[in-house]
Amino acid sequence: MIEHFLKQTRFTSTDDFRANLEFVVPEHFNFAYDVMDRWAAEEPDRVALLWTNDQGAERRATFGQLKEQSDQAAAYLQSLGIGKGDPVMLILKRHYEWWLAMLALHKLGAVVIPATHMLTAHDVVYRCTRASVKAIMCVADSYVTTQVSQALPQCPTVETLVAVRGMAAPGKPAAAEALPAGFHDWQAEWLQAPRHNGGRFCQTDNGDTMLMYFTSGTSGEPKMVAHDFLYALGHLTTGVYWHNLHPGSLHLTVADTGWGKAVWGKFYGQWFAGATVFVFDHEKFEAATLLRQMERYRVTSFCAPPTIYRFMIREDFTQYDLSALEHCCTAGEALNPAVFDRFRQLTGLTIYEGFGQTETTMTLGTFPWMQAKPGSMGMPNPQYAIGLVKPDGTPCEDGEKGEIVILADETARATPQGKPLGLFKGYYRDDELTRRAWHDGMYHTGDVAWRDEDGYYWFVGRTDDVIKSSGYRIGPFEVESALMTHPAVVECAITGVPDDIRGMVVKATVVLAAEYRQRAGDELVRELQQHVKRVTAPYKYPRVIEFVDELPKTISGKVRRVEIRQRDSEKH
Repeated sequence: MIEHFLKQTRFTSTDDFRANLEFVVPEHFNFAYDVMDRWAAEEPDRVALLWTNDQGAERRATFGQLKEQSDQAAAYLQSLGIGKGDPVMLILKRHYEWWLAMLALHKLGAVVIPATHMLTAHDVVYRCTRASVKAIMCVADSYVTTQVSQALPQCPTVETLVAVRGMAAPGKPAAAEALPAGFHDWQAEWLQAPRHNGGRFCQTDNGDTMLMYFTSGTSGEPKMVAHDFLYALGHLTTGVYWHNLHPGSLHLTVADTGWGKAVWGKFYGQWFAGATVFVFDHEKFEAATLLRQMERYRVTSFCAPPTIYRFMIREDFTQYDLSALEHCCTAGEALNPAVFDRFRQLTGLTIYEGFGQTETTMTLGTFPWMQAKPGSMGMPNPQYAIGLVKPDGTPCEDGEKGEIVILADETARATPQGKPLGLFKGYYRDDELTRRAWHDGMYHTGDVAWRDEDGYYWFVGRTDDVIKSSGYRIGPFEVESALMTHPAVVECAITGVPDDIRGMVVKATVVLAAEYRQRAGDELVRELQQHVKRVTAPYKYPRVIEFVDELPKTISGKVRRVEIRQRDSEKH
């Protein structure tokens, strides 16, 4: 499949990849037609999706079956009045129907807005009014349908509601409890829609908006990130080269479908490679249960945020057969070297890091032909021209900390729309915010890093997270990584607090392991401070340490350092 979209498909080194990665961009690219339906025509019996849930249900869908089912889903949604350009919010957890809805909406040329099931009515109102949402398709979960129903009076653009029931037992649908007023019942209706008569439902242009995400920023209201139809093509490198997938791979990415990471690991790139996407639809994460699923189904490729790996390495790996596992990746936040080392001790496998944002596909990564450096994000994905700049906009030398930027006007992989393949269109309905992020010929990521002499990038923190103390610039991740090597620390967040002499000093907010909680006090504070001094440069050690039960986080699980700073400022 990838030979249709790349001039060269096999790479053996970083130099080869950098010099020869070149996309073939169709005039009217649509992932659902040009990749999925093409697989259905060429290899209809190849398994595309292996879905399971925590109730013991299992479904296997071939590319041929997904084509038929997505066509039927598109016909059903079309019968409800959904068409090209219509914004549709999906709140579907990891239900099987999310994959059908994604493909169906791509075929209709609608704008997909994935969202988490944890949204409150207030969150639903904000998203619906900001994006003029026309339809909401959600799980038939009483919490979700209640929040949507409560939001509806303040959402004048919403015309259609569709509820999807989960599968509760092997081979049997969930009990048909009554849905709130106004909801269509997917299970009862979608197969009754008129059959599609073949061909495309509509033709999309590469610059049309295909997908929008509301980012869960660590400060401020969520931003609307708009992606065009070429965003899907930009993920080819994610699945084929970073995840190292091939026909026969069974890939599991741990991500809820409400977040951008889902299309990184559960949709686009994996199917370019002809791999099978493995899904475990569960309500509560437990590392032991996940490991047992990986063992049972012989998962070969795995990707998860560092938090998941931190929980996994606390399990007894001698109790699980993970011999089928070939390749592991991580993204979403920087990986602490201690976690990297422990996982390799337990499995013999390297974790390959990657970096990107909701606004991009993978921009930096450690690819299979590279030597992984624990804690490093890797090197630039050559579909982007990556740079590091100082606050005055001048380039950084190796070893200097600067903001990661994408040079939108210098990349050889620019699309006909004049931007790198995979980079977002802009912040929907917010030209000022777009201009603040995208100016002077570059997109400013807001993330600070430094580059070593081998060309590897190392994460420091967000631009507003960097601590300036006694003339030093200290990145939160540097101190967090040092603290995480101590067995007492489960999670931590580093922030700066005002100091009359140093301007700012480093503060650590720490969640302790259960066996250390009784020791929380001055003695453990001193022990952790001395530990940091031994692991990293002494000037970085936290002069203030606070023990807490949990860290404040965004709805997507990112630590809200800004909230910690606000609390501290209120105390002073």
